[in-house]
Amino acid sequence: MPVHARTCHLCEAMCGLLVTVENGRIEEIRGDDADVFSRGHVCPKGPALRELHEDPDRLRHPMRRTAGGWQEVSWDAALSEAGERLFALQREHGRDSVGLYFGNPAVHGHGIALAAQGFMRALHTRNRFDANSQDANPKLFACMAMYGDQLSLTVPDVDRTDFLLILGANPAASNGSLMSLGDVRGRLTAVRERGGRVVLIDPRRTETAAWCDEHHFIRPGGDAALLLAMHHVLFDERLACEGPLVDGTRGLADLQAIAAAFPPERVAGAVGIDAATIRALTRAFARAPRAVAYGRCGTCQNEFGATASWLIEALNVVTGNFDRAGGAMFPSPAVDLARIARKLVGNSFARWRSRVRGLPEFSGALPAAAIAEEIETPGDGQIRGFVCVAGNPVLSVPNGPRLDRALGRLEFMVAIDPYINETARHAHLVLPPTSALERSHFDLVLHGLQVRNTVRYSPPVLEPPDGALSDWDILYELGMRLGGMRLGLPVVDRAARLLWRAGLRPSADRVLDLLLRMGPLGDHFRPGHAGLSLARLREAPHGIDLGALAPSRAARVRTDDGKVDLAPDVLRGDVARVERWLGSRAAILDGPLLLIGRRHLRSNNSWMHNCHSLVKGPDRAGLRVHPDDARRLHLSDGQRVRVRSRTGAVEAQVEPSDEVMPGVVSLPHGYGHELAAATLRIAGAVPGPNVNALTDDARLDAVTGTAALNGVPVTIEPLGSPTA
Repeated sequence: MPVHARTCHLCEAMCGLLVTVENGRIEEIRGDDADVFSRGHVCPKGPALRELHEDPDRLRHPMRRTAGGWQEVSWDAALSEAGERLFALQREHGRDSVGLYFGNPAVHGHGIALAAQGFMRALHTRNRFDANSQDANPKLFACMAMYGDQLSLTVPDVDRTDFLLILGANPAASNGSLMSLGDVRGRLTAVRERGGRVVLIDPRRTETAAWCDEHHFIRPGGDAALLLAMHHVLFDERLACEGPLVDGTRGLADLQAIAAAFPPERVAGAVGIDAATIRALTRAFARAPRAVAYGRCGTCQNEFGATASWLIEALNVVTGNFDRAGGAMFPSPAVDLARIARKLVGNSFARWRSRVRGLPEFSGALPAAAIAEEIETPGDGQIRGFVCVAGNPVLSVPNGPRLDRALGRLEFMVAIDPYINETARHAHLVLPPTSALERSHFDLVLHGLQVRNTVRYSPPVLEPPDGALSDWDILYELGMRLGGMRLGLPVVDRAARLLWRAGLRPSADRVLDLLLRMGPLGDHFRPGHAGLSLARLREAPHGIDLGALAPSRAARVRTDDGKVDLAPDVLRGDVARVERWLGSRAAILDGPLLLIGRRHLRSNNSWMHNCHSLVKGPDRAGLRVHPDDARRLHLSDGQRVRVRSRTGAVEAQVEPSDEVMPGVVSLPHGYGHELAAATLRIAGAVPGPNVNALTDDARLDAVTGTAALNGVPVTIEPLGSPTA
């Protein structure tokens, strides 16, 4: 039976898979021991690709919503109707009358990633939104402010570090985030096996804690204050590598002056970590031969996300662990996406603002927390039509029920999605792409986040049905009907227009081949040259190892003077909010319960709950409550409760657990499928509330507008006796 080597596209780990196919049917999916990056590691989601492909609820044809229910339509009819109605809305009400949302899968493959910019240019609306404003924008913004480029993203050199400090991240469940890890268990445990140290700081003792030497609870939202205290210790005890810093940075004195106001003794009570521990942790980090600090969702998804992200980067720089082996380094991918993005998008912030609240655009997109109000509020620029690409914002944007109601008011909506999910149910047309196994795959974005440089291309495993369209094809066809795709590469744009007029469409693989060959490791179309091309990658089905991360500061620090800015003005100015937090009731440990999210290895946001193999077993959506809080509130294991925030309420089942710190409760992200139970039949039967009925669209990181999905104040009301 044919066995196909394939990269899993379901998370950022990029694990290698071996897919056995017989007579057009998948027989087995297992880890690829020969994969140069993941080395055989695979999580439960990889084998579930067969289930996803065969899922009877996955759409195979375009669907139109009618008064009598969903109706199958042809591709030509669906694309023509979508193009005509969107064009008509923009002609009557202006370009900004159509909103656009790109979900997380937009970075998990080259077809959709390459088509996205061209489609955005064709739609030409300022009401653009994406999943980054619920997730990664604070990190991207901090890197732009410090290094001059939002895609100059550092990753931990995990394979060579002696001290890995993890803040608000759970790679045991995520397989890495803004850090493509591959073989996550092997790489993290190897740090300790070679005599290194791994320390986790998180309000929950997560699955990752089992692979760490230490875990310390921290009060949600306290990351920025903790990091300021660590910087205080570095400067106060002369642990900073001041010599090398002078020539390569600016703002060092400003950072030192800011940190002087935050001794550990001042912040300890507020963050929940005693001063002696903060000092000892800082000393150990600074004195380690090679150390790196890494923060993710916990540090990004709170009201100080950008400031905390800046202080993590600065911690690596000030301790001499920036751009060196074992520290925070820049990957060197085969396709230099950062260079391409600078030409197509640039590094933009606050070029325009949202109409209602004045929230800033970042990299061409507005915070998704503003979508509902921009639909609800009349006036010029009101969103009347909407295109949702590979996303489910009803279950991922704060105050999801409000957005759900707002989407129901739209004059026209298109969803590009394989399912009729909680968001797509509002669409007038749903356009489903081919199954992931029916199209080629290249991690255009994620190769730029690897902890070791590799490159790998995966051809299709299965033949797509006649007439089926990939995500690239759908965006291309719809974009051409809206005025023409403009990818920003003149030769490609000219070819695209000529091909479309002839009834043909360019291929994502041809564009990828061009980018590979013109990239830093490409053959540059020179005969006999040993550089990379798509043909070369096809000959290496398990990938090509490009080597360990290498110093690249000169190419990746793109500030005007080539120096790292340790105290960017906009972030330095945000420290005043941290001051107020320390002095406010928000920093008192006996205040309201604070809600945080969580994820599970078997779950990927909201869209994999329709796979029986991944959702079977115990209920994973319970409300985790510390036993002390459960006793204080007279709550028992299994008891039903109502959890209430400013924006709404949900019901959940209590799970007393000392894995959460006192004063903190936890619900997982991505549940609440009752709205789509008729079209997602397995997911619809999975218990669990939509946590984003509780998250607050008014609670944002003040700098970037990123949703503060963690640290939400809630109350708990008992509903009855414990279940039997």
